[in-house]
Amino acid sequence: MVEFQHKHLFVGPTDGAPVARVIIILPTWKSRLNKDSNQYSHQGSARSNDARTIEAIGLAEAINLDVIKTINVSIARTRAATLFGKGKVEELRHEVSDNNVDLVVVDGALSPLQQRNLEKEWSTKVLDRTGLILEIFSARARTREGRMQVELAHLTYQKSRLVRSWTHLERQRGGLGFVGGPGETQIESDRRMISERISKLQRQLATATSTRKLHRKGRKKVPFPIVALVGYTNAGKSTLFNRLTNANVFAQDQLFATLDPTMRSIELPSGKKLMLSDTVGFISDLPTDLIAAFRATLEEVLEADILVHVRDASSKESDVQKEDVEEVLEHLGVSRQAEHIVEVFNKIDLLDDDERDALKTSAERPSHPIALSAQTGEGVDQLLHALDAMLTQHDQLFSVHFPPEDGAVLAWLHANGDVQGRTDQADNITLSVRLSPEDTSRFQKRFGYDLHPEAMPLAAQ
Repeated sequence: MVEFQHKHLFVGPTDGAPVARVIIILPTWKSRLNKDSNQYSHQGSARSNDARTIEAIGLAEAINLDVIKTINVSIARTRAATLFGKGKVEELRHEVSDNNVDLVVVDGALSPLQQRNLEKEWSTKVLDRTGLILEIFSARARTREGRMQVELAHLTYQKSRLVRSWTHLERQRGGLGFVGGPGETQIESDRRMISERISKLQRQLATATSTRKLHRKGRKKVPFPIVALVGYTNAGKSTLFNRLTNANVFAQDQLFATLDPTMRSIELPSGKKLMLSDTVGFISDLPTDLIAAFRATLEEVLEADILVHVRDASSKESDVQKEDVEEVLEHLGVSRQAEHIVEVFNKIDLLDDDERDALKTSAERPSHPIALSAQTGEGVDQLLHALDAMLTQHDQLFSVHFPPEDGAVLAWLHANGDVQGRTDQADNITLSVRLSPEDTSRFQKRFGYDLHPEAMPLAAQ
């Protein structure tokens, strides 16, 4: 049976010469909010055209495509067959021909019919935004589970687009998803084979999900809280992860530098330990199929005790990007108003002095985003203290008495609690120890000693 594994012509996402000459088309619709203004929207988004253009170029360059031109196209009415009007399609055909283009990227969603018709009209391959993101994800995935998730998303997306590229002969010779295609004679056979492959991947990912749940259960037996970094792609999550954990996770100034989740333990100022998780970056119009395929990985987000929403303070689109992230989180079942979300303004080192000082001043007020630079380390201590405060806000201070020979109790309390004081007597030891509700329950089940509540010092509350 043929394996439907997506392959690529390039060595790596940033290695070697560009693999194709590309024109990017950015469809825009006149704003419905103010018909007299000169504002345009991208399928209802408030994102500016400049920001969209920069992001679209970044997406293309992430897989080493040579962007030779970007074209903004205003659309008054969407055409079911070609998206654009007949005259605009003809005008763009000349652009494609005159610039010797290998690929056209449409920064929006195309139906299979629109994609096929535009390819015929322009005599070149066409990718929409979803297809381009899937190409990047195919290039970035490193772990077996990550590759399976990307392949599942790719196959689900491509199932209705077999006339374009997903025929068995093309896969046998490899190549980019948008390069070539021997015809339609194998379409029905391929559709059946793709369906079978999708079912197999879903079973394998279900097994991976079960394994991940077992790992989570294992962690709960030694219950380190989980803190997950989330945010728009290229907000600096991996750089912050590396700063906090002294790890060496791939972090680069490009979109979707991280795909496969990474977890490391860190110690907070109080001595409390936690598991920090770096997750895939979100993006506007993230394909639903891709969110579904990556749900097994993103369950770490749902299981997290705290979500750190990392925002790019240097981006003019920071507020819009925040909306995009919150939409994806809501799709996963996390409310925008969730109390366990900590907001962080990253990259303050890229701001001028006045902007940086203003952010740092506002960060001193309760409920305001923490201002920091993952690159330089400025403000990172403030984040650690904030995480400490959140994770210990429900802790209680207890006195516990036990005989000196019971060393297991002493070791356990030092390992799992925050010991504040100790009094030694001939027949017993008294510890003043701060415990979380979970550790309180675990201690009493394991050792059976009484815990006597104490008043919490004001400085520790």
